[in-house]
Amino acid sequence: MLEDDISLEALTPKEAPAAEAAGAVDGEGAPPGGPGAQAAAMRVNEKYSTLPAEDRSVHIINICAIEDIGYLPSEGTLLNSLSVDPDAECKYGLYFRDGKRKVDYVLVYHHKRASGGRTLARRAQHGDAGPAARSARQDQPLPGKAGPLGAGEPEPPLDYHEDDKRFRREEYEGNLVEAGLELERDEDTKIHGVGFVKIHAPWNVLCREAEFLKLKMPTKKLYHISETRGLLKKINSVLQKITDPIQPKVAEHRPQTTKRLSYPFSREKQHLFDLSDKDSFFDSKTRSTIVYEILKRTTCTKAKYSMGQGEGRKKDSALLNKRRKCDRYGITSLLANGVYSAAYPLHDGDYEGDNVEFNDRKLLYEEWACYGVFYKYQPIDLVRKYFGEKIGLYFAWLGVYTQMLIPASVVGIIVFLYGWATVDDNIPSMEMCDQRHNITMCPLCDRTCSYWKMSSACATARASHLFDNPATVFFSIFMALWAATFMEHWKRKQMRLNYRWDLTGFEEEEDHPRAEYEARVLEKSLRKESKNKEKRRHLPEEPTNKWRQRVKTAMAGVKLTDKVKLTWRDRFPAYFTNLVSIIFMIAVTFAIVLGVIIYRISTAAALAMNSSPSVRSNIRVTVTATAVIINLVVIILLDEVYGCIARWLTKIEVPKTEKSFEERLIFKAFLLKFVNSYTPIFYVAFFKGRFVGRPGDYVYIFRSFRMEECAPGGCLMELCIQLSIIMLGKQLIQNNLFEIGIPKMKKFIRYLRLKHQSPSDHDEHAKKKQRYEVDYTLEPFAGLTPEYMEMIIQFGFVTLFVASFPLAPLFALLNNIIEIRLDAKKFVTELRRPVAVRAKDIGIWYNILRGVGKLAVIINAFVISFTSDFIPRLVYLYMYSENGTMHGFVNHTLSSFNVSDFQNGTAPNDPLDLGYEVQICRYKDYREPPWSEHKYDISKDFWAVLAARLAFVIVFQNLVMFMSDFVDWVIPDIPKDISQQIHKEKVLMVELFMREEQGKQQLLDTWMEKDRKKAEPCNNHSPAPAAPPPPPPPDGPDFPGGSL
Repeated sequence: MLEDDISLEALTPKEAPAAEAAGAVDGEGAPPGGPGAQAAAMRVNEKYSTLPAEDRSVHIINICAIEDIGYLPSEGTLLNSLSVDPDAECKYGLYFRDGKRKVDYVLVYHHKRASGGRTLARRAQHGDAGPAARSARQDQPLPGKAGPLGAGEPEPPLDYHEDDKRFRREEYEGNLVEAGLELERDEDTKIHGVGFVKIHAPWNVLCREAEFLKLKMPTKKLYHISETRGLLKKINSVLQKITDPIQPKVAEHRPQTTKRLSYPFSREKQHLFDLSDKDSFFDSKTRSTIVYEILKRTTCTKAKYSMGQGEGRKKDSALLNKRRKCDRYGITSLLANGVYSAAYPLHDGDYEGDNVEFNDRKLLYEEWACYGVFYKYQPIDLVRKYFGEKIGLYFAWLGVYTQMLIPASVVGIIVFLYGWATVDDNIPSMEMCDQRHNITMCPLCDRTCSYWKMSSACATARASHLFDNPATVFFSIFMALWAATFMEHWKRKQMRLNYRWDLTGFEEEEDHPRAEYEARVLEKSLRKESKNKEKRRHLPEEPTNKWRQRVKTAMAGVKLTDKVKLTWRDRFPAYFTNLVSIIFMIAVTFAIVLGVIIYRISTAAALAMNSSPSVRSNIRVTVTATAVIINLVVIILLDEVYGCIARWLTKIEVPKTEKSFEERLIFKAFLLKFVNSYTPIFYVAFFKGRFVGRPGDYVYIFRSFRMEECAPGGCLMELCIQLSIIMLGKQLIQNNLFEIGIPKMKKFIRYLRLKHQSPSDHDEHAKKKQRYEVDYTLEPFAGLTPEYMEMIIQFGFVTLFVASFPLAPLFALLNNIIEIRLDAKKFVTELRRPVAVRAKDIGIWYNILRGVGKLAVIINAFVISFTSDFIPRLVYLYMYSENGTMHGFVNHTLSSFNVSDFQNGTAPNDPLDLGYEVQICRYKDYREPPWSEHKYDISKDFWAVLAARLAFVIVFQNLVMFMSDFVDWVIPDIPKDISQQIHKEKVLMVELFMREEQGKQQLLDTWMEKDRKKAEPCNNHSPAPAAPPPPPPPDGPDFPGGSL
């Protein structure tokens, strides 16, 4: 039988005799068996072909019609190619070649075929290389079966690995057929060496799996959603009119007054659901989810035994054969072992073009994924409908976060403008810029640096006031409360989405064990079994009992992997490797920061030797800017490295489920990237200028490099520069280079590769590609971890050091407006359609957000206390000021040093650089003067300022924490109207089932009454008239249908 023909082994045992009776034909002959068989063959041709009979170049097998042999869709028969040009019927790959069954999932594999193989020979034989090109397919035999090749066609040589993969694919696909799925293979594709298996889930399989998964589906029952009344209703109507221009033109986004009651699907209660249109009852998202669940749990036992190499696979073959059905090697294992190269659901169609049929993907592209609609709300319900709840929750969270950045940005701009407006009235900066004060400062480095005037730092002092003013304290408190409000607002939004998406009663069940975990468990069980064998060898043999031996053999087939689990002892090497690696990576980050510090010190000393006055006057700005750029490049590179290391460290731990794997990966990646992103900022905020020593007794690194100092105006301005450059640069480079440039470059490389593989007819093939071929060229979906991680790091920039950079929320807002559309375009146009995953929250990310929000309160308290001059100014104003003003504050913060006390070799080489001889220079610190009895010791002013700083940290932290908890307590997690609607749904569901039970009882009573009336004439044998039956009780609310 030719490979083009329908394999009889695809049929059920009842169908096979009928098909064999029909007979088969070769490639050229007419169907034997008389006119009846020819008519049956014609019916098959007319049903599955799209070309006229005279134009067909591939003959169809002569069997009875599908209806005649009793074909049932639920049997899951694997149908091969039956149509010459299926594009018109199958909508370019969205349906099977019969044009009726929708493709719910696609498996992709690589195969080897000779360049002059059977496909070209078949085309040459029929003389049609044009329209019939797609129909000349290399259809494989059924899964688990070895169909014979046609006469005179030798089997192409296959190496061991390819043959092993093919064998595993056949077994796996056979198991899928047994599970009820319907498959169709396509190997003659436009992509060289790539084959596709299209999967369709029939109605009975969808119903069965929907019941297993407890999917909530809408019932026939409609109820009205409670609307607000009075003033709130008027306010909502006004807001709807105002926001109408920025609402997406999507039906799912319109406010709804009615909602269908949802209930977990049950085959016994199908009458509750609206099944008038079965094709649309389960949408494409739900269908692909159901198929993916079947793919995950369908086993391929041969895959387990093919993991070994050479003769090693033959060891313990008897024991392995006993356990063929003991493990769960689903699609994840087959993908990891290269049996299949990809598995994905299809997009609904093209998203752009004049003749493109309207679909959800095109609607999402027009109303969501275009930069031209950046000002509109997101169609979250449509996103959820197309991509699933997990991705819908991500974009909903991103939208809420972006909306909440608007008030934070407005307040930040007001704080910045306040600093700009009051800069000329700031007395400390005016004193620093006043040339008449003539304050001579000590050198910033040894030998090469000379004395300098404080007035030269005038620009830095004035710029520092933009961010270091009393309004920043208010802004820090505001942002702490903003973070708490944002978290509460998101919880309420999440509950609304759960209600709208019918996830209120959803509980995540334990996921399937990962393939790697099962492999480790199997390896452990085999080691344990081999040890037991060795022990039994040394024990004296007992008399054999056949029945006992059979029981032991049967028990060996019990799921041993359920008994054997990985303990902490098994994972201890991985845990130790994790600990050592994470410590090493953190040490590498610290070492890089130390290297940048040495660069700053050495560069400052080199620039100080420059003869140009302009260069020497801008040393601090030049060194800071270049060092921050170096930090930025290192952070971006290490982010990618740490992401790969975190994934590797998580893999060697061998977590049991995908959820556990994801949570562990997120924790490690966040820890490493948090340290990588914020270590340079922490250094500037809390360590720079703290451990420098004093003139004549400086602290040195490696006995050569003197620790750098802060500017006279403090380190806050430098912290602002560091934060802004890293935040903006990270966002711009990651968004433009990594999220736009790299995917486009990969797409271009794939285009060149495909063009190189088939340069002659590439343009023709590109026009006729099927949907599954086009989707295969897209990037695979890698999860939401990179998207969340980028936003969480940004959330840290916005909240952790907001006291030093009030414009951070504004830049985050501008970035997120672009980020939403960028991610949307990536999901719609650049990525394969991900499998929809049900989720009722954002998982571990919520806990990370809460942790960052709490940490932000502490860090901002220390930034205000120790990095800015806010506390020293308050101490001076209320303790040391003579006239109650800030006059004299700069002089109060400076200590004096006698230049004769310099250590040997550290004094300036040119002491007369300022034009006069310097006897006393000043430096920023609270120390005793050189004429004091305890010269250069820490003064009492230092301890007074330190006490005030610590007191402020304690008061600020506890006050803000209390206010945040108060906000958390005041705002309920579940909106009142949503809780009322959930309660209403429960009541309506109880009423619905009570009516159903009452209807059943009424019907039962009616039948019993009829049976009783029929039985009365048969029992009436006496001549006396029978007494009339008692009248039935009247119908009423207490007696529905006349029954109690």
